[in-house]
Amino acid sequence: MKIAVAIKQVPDRDSQVRIGPSGRWIDEADLQYAMNEPDAYALEEALLLKEKHGGEVIVVCAGPERVGITIREALAKGADRAIHVVCDDLEGRDALGVARLLAEAIRPENPDLVLTGLQSEDLGLGQTGVIMAELLGLPHSTLILQVEKTDTGLKVKRELEEGWFQSIELPTPALLTIQSGGNKLRYATLLGIKRAKTKEVRTVAAADLGAETSPTVLLERVALPQKQKSTQFLSGSPKEAAAALVEKLRFEVRVL
Repeated sequence: MKIAVAIKQVPDRDSQVRIGPSGRWIDEADLQYAMNEPDAYALEEALLLKEKHGGEVIVVCAGPERVGITIREALAKGADRAIHVVCDDLEGRDALGVARLLAEAIRPENPDLVLTGLQSEDLGLGQTGVIMAELLGLPHSTLILQVEKTDTGLKVKRELEEGWFQSIELPTPALLTIQSGGNKLRYATLLGIKRAKTKEVRTVAAADLGAETSPTVLLERVALPQKQKSTQFLSGSPKEAAAALVEKLRFEVRVL
């Protein structure tokens, strides 16, 4: 079973974020980076399927040279080889633009299954995986917690709203976007880290994939949340003050 896993490198959640000089993205100087957590769950699901049924796990990651660290982490955890789509303007591409890059990198592999995380921690669009499925012409399903291989394809467990779940069957090849929390993430072992140094990482330039960019402007401006404090005194009798407080909570704060 050949499984392709799309992963993304994102700023570490504990990093101190500052706005870059252009005002359209964050300042990447001195940032710490990590693997996008939902993608880590997608990788874990792929590794579990490989351990149970055999086959190969290929990770695909788009980004500048620094994403090599995240690729090596995936290889250290057990992926067999990797494809690095070298792209220095990833933050300027919308979900369609990124999906085109990843789809063209994955297409020649003809995998039996493509896995992605549900969404990225930096932008949270939740669209890249399903757009990839459309571009690759694959059936897909989202919010997946468990994947089981069957004689005819796959049986998956989806998370719905309010504690409900759904089990459906899909043919292969297929694409699934994985929800966080379905499995326990593994750590890279010392032996895995050593082996990762010898595993294949194929690089391909984004321009060589023939993937069109999207005309959509992803981000016009980014800004840090404004810190605001205010105090209001409610006059009148206790009954009048209580009524005024309820009105403010209902119509201004909108918590009632």
